[in-house]
Amino acid sequence: MGQSVNQQHLIKVTKALADPTRFRILQAIAGAGETCCGELAQRFPITQATVSQHLKVLAEAGLVEVRREGQFNYYRMVRDLFDDYQRTLTTAFDGVSSLTP
Repeated sequence: MGQSVNQQHLIKVTKALADPTRFRILQAIAGAGETCCGELAQRFPITQATVSQHLKVLAEAGLVEVRREGQFNYYRMVRDLFDDYQRTLTTAFDGVSSLTP
């Protein structure tokens, strides 16, 4: 990747990360390197269907990619996109004066 994230994509990624459960799911995926929906459902107090919905949002934002193996989907974090997101977010606020009085 190695390029800046456009403003629309920046907002999409920010919204995906704003949900605390999705944020923790992404942390779990990053920590595991790669994992499937069923393994994530065992780690969180939510149904597999709910985990699947969260994974869909993360995938649509480009934060995870999916690898299909048999009947299972395996997810891994797209680190390059996350790094680009961080850089773009930092750049978006460079030169913005503080909002505190």
